[in-house]
Order: sequence, then C-alpha cells, then structure tokens
Amino acid sequence: MRLMGIDYGIKRVGIALSDEGVQFAMPFSVIENSKKLINEIIELAQKNKVEEVILGESKDYDGKDNAIHAESLEFKKLLEEKGLKVYLEPEFMTSVEAERKPGRENREADRKVRKEATVMLDARAAALILQSYIDKNINK
Repeated sequence: MRLMGIDYGIKRVGIALSDEGVQFAMPFSVIENSKKLINEIIELAQKNKVEEVILGESKDYDGKDNAIHAESLEFKKLLEEKGLKVYLEPEFMTSVEAERKPGRENREADRKVRKEATVMLDARAAALILQSYIDKNINK
C-alpha cells in the first residue's frame, strides 16, 4: 500500500508518493491541471497501488480559506466519486518550504536544470504535505 500526496494548484498539481511501508514521502511528478487531471490521478493511483490520497488544505495567512480552497474541495469530491479515500492535510507555505530544500541553492546551473527544479517544486511541496500527514498519523 502507498499514499499519494497532492499539492493542488490552478496551473499545476504536484504529486508525491509514500514508500510501500508508508514511512516517508518522495516527490513523484507534476501534472498540468487540465480536464484530464482526474483520470491521470486515478491512473497513477492504480499503477502505484495507492489506497489513500492526502490533499493539501489550502488556507491564507490568517487560516481562512484562500482563493483555491473551493476548487480543491471540488477536486477532492471528484476523486472520492472515483473511489479514492481523500484526507485533507493543512498546508501552509509548502511551496516556499520546498524551495528551501537542498538542491535549490543559488549555484550556477544550466537553464534546463533550473527549469526542471522549478517544475518539480510542486512535487516537493506535495511531499511535504504527505510527510506531515505520515508523521502525524502513522509515525506517531
């Protein structure tokens, strides 16, 4: 069994997967937020034996629902209608934190490497969301 972490965004959706023992989270991929998103997530879940999804619950600095919150709840509902169990995990500044992780130092690198690192930022944010859930609920 594995868990999938999702950092839902208007343009891109970051995906993370747990290991099979559900001890740690790893960035996996970034998917464009399009009409095909739900089917792509379901396919990834089936392929990777994911039984539960942990979706970042997006709030603003004051802890109130932000602009993307309602859209992410609709996304949650669609995933549940497809048979996945979906749990919300509070997220705050995960994209900023993901940017601070190793591998994002200000060293000189070629354009392709920098672009790939920026794209995978959403997947690293998803891994932070998933790891938070694992630490609170599984690695107690």
